[in-house]
Amino acid sequence: MNEKQITWNEAYLPVAWEYREVAEEEIKKERSGKIFFFSPEKQVHEASGKVVQLEEEKSAGLFIRLDTGIKIRLDRIITLFGKVGAAYDEYDAYGNSCMDCSGGYEKDELQ
Repeated sequence: MNEKQITWNEAYLPVAWEYREVAEEEIKKERSGKIFFFSPEKQVHEASGKVVQLEEEKSAGLFIRLDTGIKIRLDRIITLFGKVGAAYDEYDAYGNSCMDCSGGYEKDELQ
C-alpha cells in the first residue's frame, strides 16, 4: 500500500479537540515516532516520521502530514507516538470482539 496516496471512502468523523491538540504538540516538539492507524480497508497500519503539518481539507476532514509525505486522517489514528488517538476505542473494541462471542455455541447451550 502506498500510504502517501491513501483515499478514505467513509465520511470523516469530527474528533474531540484533545486529539488536535496532541498533533499540534508533536509538531512543536519536532519529534519522530510511530503512528498506528486504520486504513480505508479497516486494517491496522503503521507509519513512522515526524508530524510537520495539521491540515483541514474541506469535506474530507482533518489530516496530519508527516515529513515522509504520508498524510493520515486524524479520526483514523489509533495511537500517535504512543498517545491514544481518536480511533483507539474502535481498535480496543475490535481487539475485544471475540470476548463478546459465545465460541460458536448458542447462548442457550452455554447455560
